[in-house]
Amino acid sequence: MSGNGTHFWERMKNQAATWWRAADEVARAKAVNSIEAECEELEYIFALLVQGSFVGMPSPPAQLSLDLLPLMEKDLMLLLERMNTSNEPLSRLFSVFDIS
Repeated sequence: MSGNGTHFWERMKNQAATWWRAADEVARAKAVNSIEAECEELEYIFALLVQGSFVGMPSPPAQLSLDLLPLMEKDLMLLLERMNTSNEPLSRLFSVFDIS
């Protein structure tokens, strides 16, 4: 009888450990997705600060913007993408944070 009881608790412990690992993996994946979205937002803000004259915002001196231009290809592509999706900004927020 004691052998069956130990076997039961061993199975329960293994099941709990499996569940814990799965929950940990899901939480880590969600955290990574959130950090990636936040990083993309920060890149967008940086691009707006440096190349803000394109959208009518005050910007740094033109020489600084022109010096950074070759390094900002990805950021400029992000700005163009944001211009295409600017009609529905909440849809992007809902897709990033998985709001249902």
